[in-house]
Amino acid sequence: MSTTSTAQDASNGGGNGRQPHARARRVLMFPLPFQGHINPMLQLADVLHGRGLAVTILHYTGFRNTLDPALRPEFGFVAVPDGVPADVVASGNVVSMIVAMNTTMEASVAFRDVLAAELGLAGERMPRAACLFVDSSLFGAQKAAEELGLPTIALRTGSAACFNCILAYPMLHQNGYLPPEESQLDMPVKELPPLRVRDLFLSSRADHDMLSKFLAKATHAARSYSALVLNTFEALETDELEKIRDEIGIAMVLATGPLHRLSSKTEDTAGRSSNVLPHEDHTCIEWLDTQITGSVLYVSVGSLACMDSGELSEVAWGLANSGQPFLWVVRQDLVPGSDGPCLPKGFDDMVMGRGRVTPWAPQQEVLAHRAVGGFWTHNGWNSTLESVAEGCPMICRPQFADQMMNARYVDAVWGIGFELEGELERNKIGEAILKLMKGSEGEAMRKRAGELKKKVASCFESGGSSLLAINELIDHVSSL
Repeated sequence: MSTTSTAQDASNGGGNGRQPHARARRVLMFPLPFQGHINPMLQLADVLHGRGLAVTILHYTGFRNTLDPALRPEFGFVAVPDGVPADVVASGNVVSMIVAMNTTMEASVAFRDVLAAELGLAGERMPRAACLFVDSSLFGAQKAAEELGLPTIALRTGSAACFNCILAYPMLHQNGYLPPEESQLDMPVKELPPLRVRDLFLSSRADHDMLSKFLAKATHAARSYSALVLNTFEALETDELEKIRDEIGIAMVLATGPLHRLSSKTEDTAGRSSNVLPHEDHTCIEWLDTQITGSVLYVSVGSLACMDSGELSEVAWGLANSGQPFLWVVRQDLVPGSDGPCLPKGFDDMVMGRGRVTPWAPQQEVLAHRAVGGFWTHNGWNSTLESVAEGCPMICRPQFADQMMNARYVDAVWGIGFELEGELERNKIGEAILKLMKGSEGEAMRKRAGELKKKVASCFESGGSSLLAINELIDHVSSL
């Protein structure tokens, strides 16, 4: 049986006789309003819906990633007031926005009233709500749910290693790693191997007082959840998952990922449930069909990471001078403050036939394509996990949040890529591309990536770890 078939069986019940239309109960699901958090929550929602549960999505409406209910008619949607001041939203400071969301939920009855209204709908018209699935960064929701007697299950959309770093934040301050000093950035964090100070969560640009208080509350909430679900799989982060289970003291810590492999929906449906990203260019798949197997470098830094015009030019010439075929995602907002990215004069002529530039690509389909042999990525967790699932080695260029530690694990633990460090310079970029795509080191990385791909497939087979975790989660929800 193919991995796709097995994953779809996991989503629809694996032949256990549960009918999707027989919805005896309902779950509420509350994603953080950022693309990298929305998609995994919707993918989990697909799995639960496929197992016979009704799903209601609670969502914020005042952010750029606004969900469009018309694109997901199988779910109910309920708007939630966010209470985030306009100046905080305009600042673009993600941590400040998340702090404001949680502060509002803790100080106001508005979110509690939304939950109470949903609980009051139980009856002939609507199944009762069994629990609230909440993004673990929205820990303020747990208190409101607890007051109403509604069990809360948290979804961690990042890696297990990242969550261990969050749990260790007080120790990192106590032992002098944080706040970071420039002279200590390359210092190993001996308590969290293989991390260095530079790899720590938001270490380079954070308001450490605010972040420490935020993470302390998130850690406290983690110990009160009915269950914790992580978008990873046992074979990838075995030790990290065990640390979490030992540390937080709740009975159920489930590794159910990669969730995109369990969802029966296409990436386009999940991604297009928000209105901020451009439509995916599926014609780039036709272009990939014309390329030699394993020859194309896919380049994408996700939906948030940016670069300045000088860096854009260096990347363009690095790709051009490498001589390697490439598919490059160049978003309209990739260069902040500009009317749109402007590629250097002569670039198009130089790469004609072997280079393709697109505003947005169907990433999962691209990474699965036989022509793609490498991925230049910002190492957001979704992109990293999608690359792992397809056995695609990586050039890592992290910028913020958990991206640094994801890149570190790609390089130092799994051996399936390397970090492109320092300033972006065309000759260095060209050398990195050839190292990954043509060199013996890249070939060794590709082989290790292929072994991880097999482990992804096995975790969805009968008795596989992710399939067992989903079954355990469904049984837990059914018992509530």
